[in-house]
Amino acid sequence: MSDAEVGASPPDDMLASHPELAYFWGRVAGDGEVTRDGIEVVTGNEIAARRLAAVAGSERVDHRLSERAYAHDTAVTRTEDEYTVQVIGATLAERASAALGLPIEDQPGGYRFDAFADHDRQLLRGLSEGCGTICFKSSSGAVGISFAHEDSKLVETIRGLVERASVEAPTGDVSEASSGRYWFGVDDDAAARFGEWLYDGTEESGLFAPNRRRKLRRSLEQAAQIEK
Repeated sequence: MSDAEVGASPPDDMLASHPELAYFWGRVAGDGEVTRDGIEVVTGNEIAARRLAAVAGSERVDHRLSERAYAHDTAVTRTEDEYTVQVIGATLAERASAALGLPIEDQPGGYRFDAFADHDRQLLRGLSEGCGTICFKSSSGAVGISFAHEDSKLVETIRGLVERASVEAPTGDVSEASSGRYWFGVDDDAAARFGEWLYDGTEESGLFAPNRRRKLRRSLEQAAQIEK
């Protein structure tokens, strides 16, 4: 299904089946937190943070510099901008935990995204921008797309979503990295196709992080040069 245009108001129900909400909750699951007081979601791009805040109807966006470890090797760190979108509301947090299976404080997650089955592209884009990696693999001359998170249940859930998506994208098995996180990758021969599908329609919708889309386009261009 096509993306909805950001600026069109999402439904009053923040758990409704809606493309903007699929993207939002994908970001929350991938790099956010649900607490008894509300919801936080983190992004490294200010434009993406403002878009997430607009979807949630929030005006709370905090900025700071953070040092973050690489997904597959925590011995290597990088300093980057971090924008946190805050959505205050105990009722919404509890409903999100119950309906979507998101972990809340000491309760583990079950991750149930059936409500967004008609918006798999937007959900997976949010998850990818929350806990995914896009790169150019110089060793194979291919685009690389992978997902990594400390919660193995979430990673297994994402892998199932990728393999059931409306674009053919076989994956490898879920493995544990040296960092202690769990991860899997999209097969090299399908990653470029999956990435193009993932960001199709974003120009009109605005449901994307500009830095992540630029990284995909650069990786696709590099891979195309190798093929010539």
